[in-house]
Amino acid sequence: MSEKEIIEYVKNHPSGKVKLAITDIDGVLRGKYVSAEKFLSVINSNIGFCDVVFGWDSNDVAYDNVGFTGWHTGYPDTPARVDIKTFRKIPWENDVPFFLCELIGKPAYVCPRNLLQQVIGKAEKLGYTPYFSQEFEWFNFEETPQTLHEKKFSGLNHLSPGMFGYSILRTTLRNDFFTALFDQLKKFDIPIEGLHTETGPGVYEAAITYSGILEAADRAVLFKTGVKEISYKHGIMATFMAKWSENLPGCSGHVHQSLWDKKSKTNLFYSEKDKENMSDMFKSYIAGQLHCLPFILPMLAPTINSYKRLVEGAWAPTTLTWAIDNRTVALRSLPLGPKSARVETRVVGSDSNPYLAMAACLASGLYGIKNKLKLQAPTTGSGYKDKSHGVLPANLWEATQAMKNSEVAKELFGGKFVEHFTQTREWEWRQFSKVVTDWEMKRYFEII
Repeated sequence: MSEKEIIEYVKNHPSGKVKLAITDIDGVLRGKYVSAEKFLSVINSNIGFCDVVFGWDSNDVAYDNVGFTGWHTGYPDTPARVDIKTFRKIPWENDVPFFLCELIGKPAYVCPRNLLQQVIGKAEKLGYTPYFSQEFEWFNFEETPQTLHEKKFSGLNHLSPGMFGYSILRTTLRNDFFTALFDQLKKFDIPIEGLHTETGPGVYEAAITYSGILEAADRAVLFKTGVKEISYKHGIMATFMAKWSENLPGCSGHVHQSLWDKKSKTNLFYSEKDKENMSDMFKSYIAGQLHCLPFILPMLAPTINSYKRLVEGAWAPTTLTWAIDNRTVALRSLPLGPKSARVETRVVGSDSNPYLAMAACLASGLYGIKNKLKLQAPTTGSGYKDKSHGVLPANLWEATQAMKNSEVAKELFGGKFVEHFTQTREWEWRQFSKVVTDWEMKRYFEII
């Protein structure tokens, strides 16, 4: 639809309202409804969002360690613009018009969508057009927010029992929900390339159709929220935690990526002259990610829980490795052809903020190209055993300190973003560190 047609749609929608949202540092959509009249008055100017949405954590507890905002600033409104190109109709909400927003001006350095666009700008200046997509795994439970809290997050009912990946049978069990996901997400302009059960009770996996990188990140952010909202309608709770249970597989958010020429005609990762069909640019791109991974990891694995997934033998990487079509390494190269040559970054968890994860992947790959980094030899066999090039930081604190003190991270994303983002991750670690867990009670209460 043209901008004129979109405005006419907003004017004529019977609800008389518009839903707006902005993505916070954790990848959580924060938004509100505004009247159609209010929307039309700000579409060519800006709208204010209270900057607390970038000054508190995922549980609405205000940071006490960031300079961007706080009691010292009084939490003012921050100017944001509506991106009319993100227009969508919400099919499970009577096709109410929906738009994404992003911060503008001096505060924009804390806005994940804005950061991604800065990195995209660097790629475009070099003549590259990035195409990305993200795939997600997540657990589904026959619960509601009320029952979840009543049960204190324990003894929950899985959507289906047992370990049954790629099951045709299990998708029949709640086919109303399964079908709603596929159909309604497509109507919400999030086309799904594939949807199936993954191994684990009540686990689904979806691959979102690839697109230009900004659209890919928009789709990924809206996919997570869309899945949760559709789940609500069916009496189901969806979780994108990286590791729901120590006894079950974790949930990935793998990012697939390729660089094309300015006109999107030629995949720059593919080469017929190379025995593996990998161009020199492709090799440097992978080398850049491997070099930068220890310094950007919190952007791919942003929570305490992320690191419960990144353990040996759990279908998630732990080492700085790459190989062709090997699912035990950090970077899985797929030089399949001139249209499909790409790399899959397998470190990324389903709990990631897609804007930050994609910005990290692209920026580190461009770093490799810029510095003409040479690619190390591919891993043969298990990536878990190949520690010759190092291992990933073991927890959020280690990863955050590596990023905080990294000149590479500051070069890629700017010092102000790195400072703010690492402060939010240090806050997250502090909140975890002071909590007495069930594990501690069971281990020490009687015996010690």
